[in-house]
Amino acid sequence: MPAAEFTTPGPSTDADLPSYLEALGVPGLADVHVHFMPQNVLDKVWAFFDRVGEDFDAAAWPIAYRLSEEERVRRLAELGVLAYSTLNYPHRAGMAGWLNEYSREFASRHPAAVPSGTFFAEPGAEDVVALALEHGARIFKVHVQVGAFSPDDPVLDAAWGLLEDARVPVVIHAGSGPHGGAFTGPAPVQRLLARHPGLMLVIAHAGMPEYAEFTRLALRYEGVHLDTTMVGTDYAQALAPVPGDVLRAWADLPEKIVLGSDFPNIPHPYAHQIRVLGNWGFGDAWMRAVLWENGARLMGVNASGQRARLDA
Repeated sequence: MPAAEFTTPGPSTDADLPSYLEALGVPGLADVHVHFMPQNVLDKVWAFFDRVGEDFDAAAWPIAYRLSEEERVRRLAELGVLAYSTLNYPHRAGMAGWLNEYSREFASRHPAAVPSGTFFAEPGAEDVVALALEHGARIFKVHVQVGAFSPDDPVLDAAWGLLEDARVPVVIHAGSGPHGGAFTGPAPVQRLLARHPGLMLVIAHAGMPEYAEFTRLALRYEGVHLDTTMVGTDYAQALAPVPGDVLRAWADLPEKIVLGSDFPNIPHPYAHQIRVLGNWGFGDAWMRAVLWENGARLMGVNASGQRARLDA
């Protein structure tokens, strides 16, 4: 672990974020794990979180930003989020195409929104991915737990090949938290990377609770990154605390850790995640890399939040 560097005190409230980012010396936040969904889909997601305290052995999950779509766009701008994904994920076959169309249209109206895509383990998945790439998608989402499929399912091989060739990142929820599924955990992702070692994978929630195993994958594969979504927050620490040896490893990996928040579906203020990262005490250079530089690089945006050409 490098010698401790000065760390600018993190924001206590959302209102503190703009001044904190100015003090840190970054143009804004680049958040790879933001959700904007068709309202009927979002309503179902919110209904799921509303039942967390009843249906699972977990604390209640109050959604902090249960706002209209346009109010959520404004709130991100007020928070200083200069670039963000709009992650969708299907839970059954036949959904990915129209989810991608929603995301494409949303990004066309909101310059800070990075065109996003998704796909499902079904025949023709490569065609869905190819069309999304053709329409400018710069980041994808796969949710192994919700989709109930293995990421190394052979039906997805051509789709993964397209993404590997395009060097477009995929945020993949493959960890077994907050509760596991038949295909969660590091082993299926390891098998996927053995076939497609050039993939740009962003491990959602840093692989919670298998932090150590997914960190080893990030160390082994150049394109594997870990996103910070919920990691270290009060809610997640009660559920799956980060081991000290993992934190020490992350201190030496500023280029591999990237900001994710899960906005709007979080049970805390946005600033809480940022303050937690700062409280780790890894220094301002580490924070600049995590909060802005890595996400901007992965999503292909510049210091003004403008999207670079995919082939640039």
